[in-house]
Amino acid sequence: MATIKAAVCRAFGEPLIIEEVTLAAPGLGEVEVTLDAVAICHSDITFAEGAWGGNLPAVYGHEAAGVITAMGDACGDFQLGDTVVVTLIRACGDCPSCAGGTPTLCETPHDTMGGPLSDANGAPVDQAMACGAFAEKVVVSHRQIVKIPAEMARDAACLLSCGVITGVGAAVNAAGLRAGQDVVVIGAGGVGLNAIQGARIAGARRIVAVDMSEEKLQIARDFGATHGVLGTEKSPWKAAHEALGGRGADAVLVTVGAIPAYEQAPRYLGRGGRIVMIGMPHSGAKASYEPVILAAIGQGMIGSKMGDVVIQRDIPWMIDLYQQGRLKLDELVSGRWRLDQINEAIADTKTGSAKRNVILFDRNGAAG
Repeated sequence: MATIKAAVCRAFGEPLIIEEVTLAAPGLGEVEVTLDAVAICHSDITFAEGAWGGNLPAVYGHEAAGVITAMGDACGDFQLGDTVVVTLIRACGDCPSCAGGTPTLCETPHDTMGGPLSDANGAPVDQAMACGAFAEKVVVSHRQIVKIPAEMARDAACLLSCGVITGVGAAVNAAGLRAGQDVVVIGAGGVGLNAIQGARIAGARRIVAVDMSEEKLQIARDFGATHGVLGTEKSPWKAAHEALGGRGADAVLVTVGAIPAYEQAPRYLGRGGRIVMIGMPHSGAKASYEPVILAAIGQGMIGSKMGDVVIQRDIPWMIDLYQQGRLKLDELVSGRWRLDQINEAIADTKTGSAKRNVILFDRNGAAG
């Protein structure tokens, strides 16, 4: 057992509370990771606001990087002292989805409320998204982690745990983009910028970013967008078609959870094209479509969870691209904060101007 500091959610929509909690020792197949950095994802904020339900009290956070400081038995090739990123993809490795090559859709349930966290009174604390990384340490399955170079900056590395793999993976894995195809990316936030990077890496001919902010459209160009369209225009899809030479896109990647974005997405799409649904609206929210149009011109819609990645395969090649200067990570970090500043960092993230805010810890485990 270890006593650590964590940012605990005790009421949806209320500020997180820095508390001392108890972290159980790692069991069979589990590792303890002392964290150096954890990024704030909009999914953490949405959960903490109660939009998707869940158990309370809870510790959120799922984009993390650190060092293995304790291990249970049967942890594969990992060793004490390994530098790793921690993801929420807790794949069993044996269910039909895992065996079929889609570990992001693992079918084996995991009781996060019965996980390694408890509060000062011994009551269970939910290890949200099987991570609970708004804390100094985590205990997770060894299947959730990937080794990274020890010299890699942790604030950049932690972004590989979710935002980067979700965006890049959506373009490369889910959309299956080929060289010469045209893409529209709706939303130029953290995931959207990585979807743009993924489209560029896949060899897309033209990449149109759509966002409500001219400033974010300029940033999107820095990440590989060839054109930018303001979503505040009366019919932004017309400007996108013009940018694509008078035709619709081969793929439309929706990286925001806004229902208007989903309802407008088919208007950007060309014949035989595909919409990839990445952003997650609140539970119960609905969008409407005219199916006959999609059927008549061979269009399709698919969902993509975490970029359909296999972390042990995809994170290493993304690190390789980063080391070659072909994948931007450092440029995604908007701000660096201490754990006791997490509510300020969340508020800054909610303004929509931040790409990724990162909480940093010192090597002694205290926020720094």
